[in-house]
Parts: sequence; structure tokens; C-alpha cells
Amino acid sequence: MPLAPSRASQLDAARLGDRTRHLTALRLLPFLFAIYITNYLDRTSVAYAAIGMSRDLGFSDRVFGLGAGIFFISYVALQIPGALLVERWSARRMISATMIAWGSLTALTALVQTPGQLYLARFVLGAAEAGFFPGVIVYLSHWFIREDRAKATGNFMAAIPISFVIGSPVAGWLLGRTWFNLEGWRWLFVLEGLPAIVLGVVAFFYLTDFPGQAKWLAPEQRQWVEGTLQEERPAGTRALSIGAALRSGPILLLAAVTFLNYCAFYGFVFWFPTMLKRLSGMSDVNVGLLGALPYLLGFVAMQLNGWHSDKTRERRWHVAVPTLIGAAALGGLMTQPGSFAFSMLLFTLVGMGMAYLPAFWAVPTEILSQSAAAAAVGMINAVGSVAGFASPYLFGYLNTSTGSFAYGLAALMLSALAGGLLMLGAPRPEAASGR
Repeated sequence: MPLAPSRASQLDAARLGDRTRHLTALRLLPFLFAIYITNYLDRTSVAYAAIGMSRDLGFSDRVFGLGAGIFFISYVALQIPGALLVERWSARRMISATMIAWGSLTALTALVQTPGQLYLARFVLGAAEAGFFPGVIVYLSHWFIREDRAKATGNFMAAIPISFVIGSPVAGWLLGRTWFNLEGWRWLFVLEGLPAIVLGVVAFFYLTDFPGQAKWLAPEQRQWVEGTLQEERPAGTRALSIGAALRSGPILLLAAVTFLNYCAFYGFVFWFPTMLKRLSGMSDVNVGLLGALPYLLGFVAMQLNGWHSDKTRERRWHVAVPTLIGAAALGGLMTQPGSFAFSMLLFTLVGMGMAYLPAFWAVPTEILSQSAAAAAVGMINAVGSVAGFASPYLFGYLNTSTGSFAYGLAALMLSALAGGLLMLGAPRPEAASGR
């Protein structure tokens, strides 16, 4: 018995939607994943280079902490302008230009000889990278419907742990090498900067700003993406101005959550290799190999959490639970357990705490219009990234002053605990959209 026309039409529309979603994900996500790997390799290469810098240049923990953190001063200052450029100018042009710039600057960091040169290199690198992350988050909202957004964000942000899975062993191996009279940590900067330059050129030709411009989609597929995204945009968000978005309670709360969570995240990321080295006494190569473990499991946790968040359409608990688990693990490390195996378990749980990221970054683009979301994502990430300066520097200062990692770990634990609990007070996207 033939299907009724309406039923057949619904099945055709469903098949069209499924094909379009699959094709869009296959086209965009692997490339965005690859370029975010290069972004994090370039941003955090100094974490492993610090082992060689302290050995060859005599940099103290305080110098390294300031060098790691000063990146975020310029990074924060240019977040909102960078995000708005993606929205109002061109995503592919903005992404391409920033990648070529930050890749070149990372490679030039190999020339550092003094603390002042390290501070300058990190400062200009922060300016070069500023618009990339908020721009990509907004860019994903141009292409992925609400049902897919946390998964898409999770696939993109999975590059964070994978960058460490790749970068940690490579960095550990390079630190013990000397080629052409250049120390291994200098080669680390050069070799991690070059891929960003190459992929930046590719991005200019490969990315497409909006579905309506995508020649790789059929006309009916372009119409399906644009129509579905328009239908999903709540009426209450369309008229919300950029200024109102930046003053809204939900956005300010999300900015506070980001700051607190980033304090724990960046403090751990930049100091984990040094803590692992001093705790274990292992060679640089083994530190690099073992240092990949927390991030490998963090990658798995991020994918599962993003998938489950989309399936249940729930965001708050999917942010809070991983963060609170990470806080508990930091508290365990603060006690300085005598067992190295138990310490590695706790380090791994801290790394898995980054599983909150996909669910969190799906929220701003679900409650705001496109232009307002661009500014809000920029502001949220800017406020959060202040922690990228404050946390590594404070950790290094406390360690230098006390001779123990315990006080820095306590600060990270309290920050993660506060961020997880605060997120539970955030409104649901449906409630926030009407504000």
C-alpha cells in the first residue's frame, strides 16, 4: 500500500536532512579539528619547552609562569573584535590570517634568549590567536542545527586533548635533541609553528562562510540548512542587541563560570609537565609519553559528554559534573599522595574534567542571535581567558614562595569547585532566550 503524500514527503525531508547533516560534518569538522590541534600546540608548546628553558636559560618558575600567562593579556583584549570580524567580515579570511600569523610567531619564539624576549613573544602570539576560538564557535552555529551543535563543538574541541596526546611525546623526544647547534626546545617551537602556516593557506580556499555559498551542497541542501537554523532561532533572541547581550545576567554568569573553570584548566595545562617531571624523576621522553594519558582519556570523555548532552538536550549538569570531578581530583593531588600510580590517576581525572567544554559552548549560540552571540562568545572567552594569565602566574608564584605545589593545587581546586556549582545556577537555554 503506497504511503500517503504527506508521509512520503516527511520521509524525503528526513532523508534530505540526514544527508545534509552528514555531508556538512564530513566537510567541516575534520578540517576544523586539524587546525585547532595546531592552535593548541602553538599556544601550549611553552609548557614543555619550559623544561628545556629552565635548564638552558636558567628561567625560574616565576619567569615561566609570567611568560605562560602574558599571552592572555593581548588575547583577551582582542576577543570581541576578532569574533565580530568573523560574523561581519569573513570566517575563512579571518581564520586563514590568524593561522598564518600565529604559526609564524610560534616559530620565531625559537629565537628567545631572555625573559623579556619570552614575554614579548608570548604577548604578540596572544594577539594573533585572539579571534580564532570565538570565531569558530560562532562559525559552527552557521552550519549545525541545535541537535548537532554540542557534538560538533565536541568534535572541534576534542583537538585540545588530542593536541597534547600528539604534542607531549613529540615534545619529550625533542627536548633531548640538538640539531645544527640549536637546542631541542627551540626546534619544538619551529616544528609546531610550520603546520599552522600551511593550514592557514589551505583554510582560505577550503572553508565556506555560510551555507548559501556552499557549492559543495546541492541547492535543496543549502535551503534545508538555512531554513532549519532559522526555525530553531527563538523569536525572543532576534531583537537582542549586542549591548544587551553583554549586559544580560545569563551571559555574565557564563563568563564567571568560564573564568573559574579556566583558572583550573590553564593552571593544570601549563604546570602538569613540570609537576610530572619533578614528581617522577623520569626522562623527558617518558614524561612526554606519560603526560599524554590524561588528555587521551579526556578526549574520550569529551566525545561522550557532548553526545549525551545533545541526546538529552541538557547542558548545565553536563558542564557541572566533569568540572566537579576535576575539582575532587585536584583536592586529592593537593594532599601529595605517596603513590605515583594514584597521583597519575588523579592527574587523569583532572584531564578528563575538560569534558564539560562541548556542552558549555553550545549554550551562548542557542540563546542569542548571531551578531549578539558573536560578541557574547568573545566576551565570555575574554573574561575566561583572564584566568589564562592569572592562574599560571599565581601557581608559579605560590610554588616559588612556598616550595610546594600544594598551595597552587588548592587554588585550582577551589576555582573548579566554584565554577561547577555556579553552573548549576545557570538558566536553561529555553528560559534564557526570553530574557
